[in-house]
Amino acid sequence: MGMRHTLSYTRGMSAIHTTRIARLKRLEQLLPRDVSSVEACPDGARLLTILGDAFGAQNDKARRRALQRDLDELVKEGRIEAVNPGGKPLRYRRLTDDLNDDPPVLHYALGQIRDLIAEYVPMRQLDRFWQRVLTEVEGPVLDRTRLRIVPDTLRLQPVELHPKVLSAVIEALAQGHALDVTYRNAEDLCAPARIHPQALLQRGPIPYLFALKNDEDAPVRLYALHRMVRAEAASDTPARAAAGFDLDQAIARGQADFGQGELIDLELRVRGYLATVLAACPLAPGQWFEDEPEGSAFDLRVSARVPSTGQLLRWLLGAGDNLEVVSPPDLRHVVAVQAGKMAAIYGERSGADDAV
Repeated sequence: MGMRHTLSYTRGMSAIHTTRIARLKRLEQLLPRDVSSVEACPDGARLLTILGDAFGAQNDKARRRALQRDLDELVKEGRIEAVNPGGKPLRYRRLTDDLNDDPPVLHYALGQIRDLIAEYVPMRQLDRFWQRVLTEVEGPVLDRTRLRIVPDTLRLQPVELHPKVLSAVIEALAQGHALDVTYRNAEDLCAPARIHPQALLQRGPIPYLFALKNDEDAPVRLYALHRMVRAEAASDTPARAAAGFDLDQAIARGQADFGQGELIDLELRVRGYLATVLAACPLAPGQWFEDEPEGSAFDLRVSARVPSTGQLLRWLLGAGDNLEVVSPPDLRHVVAVQAGKMAAIYGERSGADDAV
């Protein structure tokens, strides 16, 4: 009996040790390496907010003590350091990893990158390439301190989400479980529902969940995550799979307002920054352009076969007077009408100001 007890105790200690090693590694990876300011480094309170679940069912005081012990150990091992010694609160950064000290690791990581370049660059899919570099390449060859993707359009602030809702949605989707939610509709009415997740989509500043509702024999619906007041994975109920559902096809059909739309032959006259951009970054494969005649108000005439979508219209309107739609005639009319409405608004305001 004594031997069994000792063996059980040893196994328990081994499991605790393994869990702590994983927690230390997770903590270390959370810290930035190269930082531009002290404020960019997280303090203990921030780390505890992110890592609270890693310390089990302890109370807040015990979790804080456990976190401080982990931080002290990482400092002692030379894996992290406080960027504001003596400050309150202390903030930490990860000490720089130099892959040049480990040539095999660097060689492997660069090989991964070369493979991704061969896969995506010929297809002009740089967005996919950068995403995979940041998330899949082994070793910090290019991390967020040396690579950043900045959108070329105005970005709204992301919608406010409840952390437990997002966590439950991802858990249910990852484990193939149904999801019990309380959902607030556009009329601000809340109702419970059991939904069956199929896929997540981030559309602009708002994440959405494609899901089947209850046991209805109906198409997949789109649920905005910020309208979920409550969400909990139903671990006892497998999620129903929507027959034939495919995320790419759902987007292409326009379920997310980013559909492919009808293909049209677009002809534009462009000038200024837009002429430079379109000469280097085509609207579509097979784009054609030529110089405008001498004396023209524009620099280039551009032709391309593109999908007619809401995105295209918003882009055309956003170009202002650097662009003129030549054809198709119906799109030219739509842009002219919208431009006229905008001009009327500013004209009315100007007249009111003059009257005052």
